[in-house]
Amino acid sequence: MSLLLWDELTVLWQSGDFRGVHDWINERWSRTVQESPQGDADPFARFLQGMAFAALAFHFAEEQNGESAAIFVEDGLDTLSRFPPSYAGVELSPIVDALAELRHNLPSADSGLPIPPVVSGVRALRFAGRVVQ
Repeated sequence: MSLLLWDELTVLWQSGDFRGVHDWINERWSRTVQESPQGDADPFARFLQGMAFAALAFHFAEEQNGESAAIFVEDGLDTLSRFPPSYAGVELSPIVDALAELRHNLPSADSGLPIPPVVSGVRALRFAGRVVQ
């Protein structure tokens, strides 16, 4: 997949519009599932699903919805950790690291504490061999 196809996603990701990121990815995931003989077991579809989980984790964290953030952090980590550090031209390590950081920093549900922002490079979507900021 050409990096040029990621330009629209990059703009959404860099701006922190993780709900928009999710919607963009979900549209491509749906198309991949429909067109692939493997359906949702297609490796690229699984990759997109993991990216969508990550986007929702970051979105819900920003919205201070800890319960939903925690669910999607786990789903994102579980899915994306099955891929090599770079897949489909996207560097996954920074995303996986940001998810792990978010999981570590999520306050317990009954604490009443706010979810701290993820301080890692989550906003810098990285492509194999380059960083777009």
